Amino acid sequence: MSQQSKERPDRNSVSRRKLLLGAGAGLGVTLAGVPFLTSSASAASAKDGSWCNPAQGYFPDGGHYGAPRGGVGHAGQDVTNSVGTALYAAAAGKVIRLGEGVLTGRTGNGLVISHGGGVYTYYGHLNAFRVKLNATVSAGQRIGDMGATGNVTGPHLHFETHSGGLGDTSDPVDFLSARGVALSGGWPAIDPGAGGETVKTIQYLMTQRGYELVADGDYGSTSQAAVKKFQKEKGLVDDAQVGPKTWPVLVYTLTGGDGNHVKGLQVALNKHSAGLRVDGDFGSVTEEAVRAYQGVNRLVVDGEAGPKTWEALVG
Repeated sequence: MSQQSKERPDRNSVSRRKLLLGAGAGLGVTLAGVPFLTSSASAASAKDGSWCNPAQGYFPDGGHYGAPRGGVGHAGQDVTNSVGTALYAAAAGKVIRLGEGVLTGRTGNGLVISHGGGVYTYYGHLNAFRVKLNATVSAGQRIGDMGATGNVTGPHLHFETHSGGLGDTSDPVDFLSARGVALSGGWPAIDPGAGGETVKTIQYLMTQRGYELVADGDYGSTSQAAVKKFQKEKGLVDDAQVGPKTWPVLVYTLTGGDGNHVKGLQVALNKHSAGLRVDGDFGSVTEEAVRAYQGVNRLVVDGEAGPKTWEALVG
């Protein structure tokens, strides 16, 4: 578990922490013209496809938000896996801090992403960085590798969410859950009105299921109506939310072939930095991308896009 955090998650401690962090570099970042989240932090509470899981792994005992650390509270949530496990940007933004000890009280290699609207995420104990300071990143882009740098008892990601300003931490599990993401792992929830690459994946999968949808990344009325019809046919609640009940019956287990379902897979892989041509052909290049993704996320490396791989990709 993480040993580095020295901040209490209560309001008084948050105020002191904000004063300390506010004096540091990087808080005056200008986000104008960058397509991050909305300018209103409250508007980011919808399950709109803007957020995703930053790492695959499990929650270690005592690694939760608020866990005691010598009389103070743990400021984030730990996610444990092996050194080198891929880490991803939880949402689009700009890397405003990168290096060792970039936040007060944190040790080891870390980075901070500003998402606009006073929302920030912190990723700690990295073994390697895969982005540079001031880089603009997209949701799901690989930003680093899990490690054990700093004061730790083993390799893990120390993940923090800050809302209302850098230093004002919140429980990352609750924060992501409100945005349709299960930090502990699992299928995401995508609500009507959502947008982005995961919506494109849904649209390609729906087209393969016989619904002619344009894969434009806009979960508007046409896509919603198609999903409702699909859900009703499958005996599900027809609410148009693509969540843990709908995903398993929507995805395909893929080991080859071609079609729109393969395009959906390629889009999901590209969200995680695969760099594939979205041509619908599950050939050797796509198979190698699936294997590479499985390997860096500590899944079974078999080149088959089955439920576990899909769950990780779209989560």
